[in-house]
Amino acid sequence: MRIKTTVTCMIAALVFGTASIAQAETLRLLTWGSYAPDELVQKFEAEYPDIKVEVTFSNNEEMIAKLRATGGAGFDLAQPSHDRIHAAQLEYDIYKPMDLSKIDTSVMSTVHLEGVKANTTIDGEVYSVPHQWGTSGLMADKSKAPEFKNWMDLCDPMYKGKTSMRLKRTILLGTAFSLGYDPFAAYADLDEYQRILDEVVEVLIACKDNIKAYWKGGDDLAALMLSGEIVASETWDSTAYRIYNENSNIVFVPPGTGALTWIDTFTLPRKAKADDAAYKWINFVLRPENVTIMSASTGAIAAVNGGQDLLPPDKKAAVTAAWSAEDIANLQFFANIPPGIEDMEGKALEKIKAATGG
Repeated sequence: MRIKTTVTCMIAALVFGTASIAQAETLRLLTWGSYAPDELVQKFEAEYPDIKVEVTFSNNEEMIAKLRATGGAGFDLAQPSHDRIHAAQLEYDIYKPMDLSKIDTSVMSTVHLEGVKANTTIDGEVYSVPHQWGTSGLMADKSKAPEFKNWMDLCDPMYKGKTSMRLKRTILLGTAFSLGYDPFAAYADLDEYQRILDEVVEVLIACKDNIKAYWKGGDDLAALMLSGEIVASETWDSTAYRIYNENSNIVFVPPGTGALTWIDTFTLPRKAKADDAAYKWINFVLRPENVTIMSASTGAIAAVNGGQDLLPPDKKAAVTAAWSAEDIANLQFFANIPPGIEDMEGKALEKIKAATGG
């Protein structure tokens, strides 16, 4: 009888063990490179052993394309930027509303939370909450370009052959602001926006002799700056922060018209299957000790109260060197992108590339 009982218990244990494995959830993240560092994934899985995290790295355009192709299936949590949600949802119906009662929004920075809610509320339903934020602006070697401050300084003859930029929509927007326009306000009038783009194209084509090289990634931009081949560039702030730790003369420069500010979000795909696991991940990565780990990986600031203070020491020093209170108050948040805008900007960029070899 004892042998029979023992065998029965072993069989029962195997059955229940198999059932437990079968019930384990997979949390499928669709996110940016570095937004799911191994240290945090392993820590999360140790805390929630019934959840397995599966990560797909992507970008805004690819996230929308993947979710559009499946009608919002295949992933449980996506992280598009705050300006890529409203129009995509209206056009493709790829997201679903969030249950804010399942998220500890009290830890979030009010300005970022309210900003994202304003951008992503449709028919009274909120579709996203903020995660990390950062900016695009300028970078300069202050030992060689101490007065460098504005987008149009990239085209100042005194820096001929010594500046760089990336031929993407950011430089179009920054140049428009520098010319005295508000491109985001012009989104409401496509004819007016096209007129602004035409002027920006002329300016950036005329600027080509100032450009040493058009950078395509953070590594080649870092090499240009650290070698001294250029003294200033348009940049992501995270790239400038990284370079600062190798040469403290090279700092991020918020443009006088305001740094262009993005907020990467937490957003649920329409056919997500693991909502509870997604909410657990959101709350987990917003804990202070995990914010520091995440920001060390992303180079960005968490959209939480005291996010700057939770940065790793090296990044905190670079951020402090870059920003004044006035610069923070002058941020230009990316506006929702209406249908047609990206096609217009793409054509403008192609004209510049054709004329400059960029």
